[in-house]
Amino acid sequence: MKVAIVGGGPSGLYLALLLKRRQPDWPVSVIEQNNADSTFGFGVVLADSGLNRLQAADPQVFEQLVAKMNFNGVQTIEVQHHPIDIQHPAKGGAIARIDLLHVLQRTAQEVGVDVRFGVRIEHPDELSQHGLADADVVVGADGVNSVVRAAYETEFGTTQSFLTNHFAWYGTARVFTKSALVFREWQGGSFVAHYYPYSSSASTFVAECDDATWHSLGLHAMSNEQRQQVFEQVFAPELDGEPLISNHSNWRQFPVTQNAHWTVGKHVLMGDAHTTAHFSIGSGTRIAMEDAIALADALTAPVATGAPELSPLARLHNFAQTRGPAKDKLLNASRKSYLWYEQFGDWMRRYTPYGFIHAFMTRTGRLSEERLQQQYPELFAQFQREGLTQKPVAAHEPLESAHAR
Repeated sequence: MKVAIVGGGPSGLYLALLLKRRQPDWPVSVIEQNNADSTFGFGVVLADSGLNRLQAADPQVFEQLVAKMNFNGVQTIEVQHHPIDIQHPAKGGAIARIDLLHVLQRTAQEVGVDVRFGVRIEHPDELSQHGLADADVVVGADGVNSVVRAAYETEFGTTQSFLTNHFAWYGTARVFTKSALVFREWQGGSFVAHYYPYSSSASTFVAECDDATWHSLGLHAMSNEQRQQVFEQVFAPELDGEPLISNHSNWRQFPVTQNAHWTVGKHVLMGDAHTTAHFSIGSGTRIAMEDAIALADALTAPVATGAPELSPLARLHNFAQTRGPAKDKLLNASRKSYLWYEQFGDWMRRYTPYGFIHAFMTRTGRLSEERLQQQYPELFAQFQREGLTQKPVAAHEPLESAHAR
């Protein structure tokens, strides 16, 4: 099988090396528009469940990644200037995005993947200019602005809307001792910061505000540099004198991209090219790499003795049938989470600190009261003392608040 992968981010590279490791004779090529050392963003989080899947899929890559990761099982959630530490039973880790890319780039090239940097295409038909017109499978691993998806939006059944909150990803040289979510009211506006260390010298810092704040404080009329200065003021206690660091840190509203179908002919989508998973439920990188594992499994799965060989299209169909239901669970949780975040300013004003955290932790419906008690016994005991587990704190099912493009 000849495979062409558009997009040399973590999911595209990971798929390529998995395929080449399992089928050394297959021609596998990755087309990436950026240079090898280009990276956008700072650190990414890989949760325990994702790490377990990476270990099972390729132990060698797993060991290299773990050696470069920063692990911490404690998270602080602060609301109304009331910080509460939560010990998570699962200890995920964070890694610098450039370190993640370098490990995957190096491994892919070591196993014989044809990786081409600095090659930009505007349509899958342009693969013919690079000797890839005869690829049996073309993978769109090229993110939310996927050219593979854009070429066949009608056939994929693409829809896109945008959330109303505004956010930007920054870094900082302040190395935090643990990850945190800080919800804060400032000059009548509602703000939230999510930060975590990813190396011995840097942390990721995601800044966000609701749409009412964006307009009432004039952020809509500011430059990105001025917005950065505002957030440095809002979260000055946390930054402790360190500035935020920008790396293409443009302010935007989260795009909710969905597709009715995974495949169109020999073309298949992965990661954000297929469906965007909101950062409030964890790393989209981890979810995209799990897409890559599922696709590699489907393309290389052995057939039963005596059974006819499966065509590439049949294998793509199997991928959609197996990965779809598993990812749908994550995406349902993502939807409930981002709709909750769309109204976080209201929740800050409505709840007590522990009431807020209870609502936050149960917002997706994946953490029942029973699991809450089992996994967070000390926190659950505090919820009980405040009467939060006897009845719902309040109706906190958020309203639909995404607006169409």
